[in-house]
Amino acid sequence: MNVIQQLEKEQQKKKTPALRAGDTVKVHAKVVEGTRERIQVFEGTVIRVTGGGLRQNFTVRRVTHGVGVERTFMVHSPRIDKIDVLRHGDVRQGRLYYLRGKVGREARIRERRRLVAEPEDESTTEPELVEEEVAPAPEKQEA
Repeated sequence: MNVIQQLEKEQQKKKTPALRAGDTVKVHAKVVEGTRERIQVFEGTVIRVTGGGLRQNFTVRRVTHGVGVERTFMVHSPRIDKIDVLRHGDVRQGRLYYLRGKVGREARIRERRRLVAEPEDESTTEPELVEEEVAPAPEKQEA
């Protein structure tokens, strides 16, 4: 291992979540305002993950007040406090740039279903599919 690889290994975070395009995440980023430092939460959908190792970064998109906002974060940056993966999206592409042209219900992404571990008794041959619970969307009230 050469010196550069050793330095990169020291700067990497010990635990990082496995991010994929389509995941909904909350990124807790440190923001400096004058002499004060606070944590700002940016929640949105991961539209791309690029690079690898210390240079890995991801772009998160959210729509606030009808305006799309995208931020790119370095996974191993000291400015990132933590990354929470809220749900995993079921998408077929690695880059979700098509979401830029979609609004509202069109921009929704299905949730990925995961396989539960095999049961200890092997009486059943197929593993069960479990769908993670998602809170229902609030209904609009008619005036």
